[in-house]
Amino acid sequence: MSNAVVQLRKHLRPGQVYRRADLARFSSAVDRHLQLLMADNTLQKLRNGVYYYPKKASFGAVPPDDEKLVSTFLKEDNFYLASLNAYNSLGVGTTQLYNERLVYNHKRDGHFTLAGRPFFFVKRPRFPKTASPEFLLVDLMNNLDFLAEDKEKLKDNVAKKARSMDQQKLMKAVRDYAGVRSKKFFESVLADA
Repeated sequence: MSNAVVQLRKHLRPGQVYRRADLARFSSAVDRHLQLLMADNTLQKLRNGVYYYPKKASFGAVPPDDEKLVSTFLKEDNFYLASLNAYNSLGVGTTQLYNERLVYNHKRDGHFTLAGRPFFFVKRPRFPKTASPEFLLVDLMNNLDFLAEDKEKLKDNVAKKARSMDQQKLMKAVRDYAGVRSKKFFESVLADA
């Protein structure tokens, strides 16, 4: 292995995800050096221009952390990783398990496979840093069309749940995060409360 590749390897840390541009400053022939590091299994190519230095564990290589993966892909930390599975914690009748993660962000829309895992990127003007039950209820209504459950039964259960929650916190979440259809739904439900 050439001295230049050895020098590049010194800048790599197990468990980290890198963009080609991040590594180019440490190499005069970054593409050739990346090919050599992939050939000896030091790096894994996750997507064009995105590489992972696997962290080793007793059972093999650990997959990259979703947060690091998405942050590197977007080239920023301003996003919210969501899962349709989180709605199951609300007690409104959602029971399905979903494989795809949602990524609320300001840059990209669409389905992307990163490190062999599906992500659905959704441009949203606002999203929280962490999820509250009020946000999750609003988000559930925003994403109702993605859910496999009976929609009408789910709406009834969400309405009951909404009436039992702190109305001020819920209405703040509605104002901040609800789409037009969800906003109308919650305004109607809470007007009857």
